[in-house]
Amino acid sequence: MPKVYGQKEKDSAITHVLDLMFTGRLRGGDRVDRNRIASELGISRVPIQEALVQLENDGVLSTRYHRGAFIERFDPDVVREHYEVFGVLSGMASSRAARDPSPRLLSELGLQLDLMRAAGDSEVFFEHTWEFRRIINHDYAGPRLRAAMRSSEGFMPRALWVGIRDNQPRMLPFYELEHRAIRRRDPDAARAACADRSAMMAEVLIAELVRRDVFARDDESATGAGS
Repeated sequence: MPKVYGQKEKDSAITHVLDLMFTGRLRGGDRVDRNRIASELGISRVPIQEALVQLENDGVLSTRYHRGAFIERFDPDVVREHYEVFGVLSGMASSRAARDPSPRLLSELGLQLDLMRAAGDSEVFFEHTWEFRRIINHDYAGPRLRAAMRSSEGFMPRALWVGIRDNQPRMLPFYELEHRAIRRRDPDAARAACADRSAMMAEVLIAELVRRDVFARDDESATGAGS
């Protein structure tokens, strides 16, 4: 993975480690090779260490004194847990928006929803889903909640999601439900739409990781994931 100019070196290292995980080149219990990452990215070990600290804070890996950094457990249940947490966090902001939606908020969310419906490819669709979420968070999530969501978003492999087929028809109904809930001032329905969308995303991602042989098929069936 070449160095990405214009991106913070720490963020490049974080993205690289996650890419190694989501392609199966790093698995739970594996040691993270700092020197190899430095060579592959063309950066020093300093931003790599910063990245590992961030990833440890996010629960992705753990460091062992004098032994290095090791990937934490990474399996279908971990993916489900992650998306459950993200569903709760995004649901908090969405339910706040539903209690007192401003005319500007409703107009901007409506525009993003129209753009999602008209999106001709997965990448464009995802750009508008992220903007939909950003609009809500900007006005209705405090700094701590926004920080927690940013941390969760870092674990969502955007490039992987863009490559998964049929995401638009699967995800669009949940955004429509969330938008309707906010318009009719129904905080519980807004929260539920976020939780249900996140649960669906977890199962879709698990199925994709099984397809790519990152997760074994028996892991998927043992935890009840759909294919």
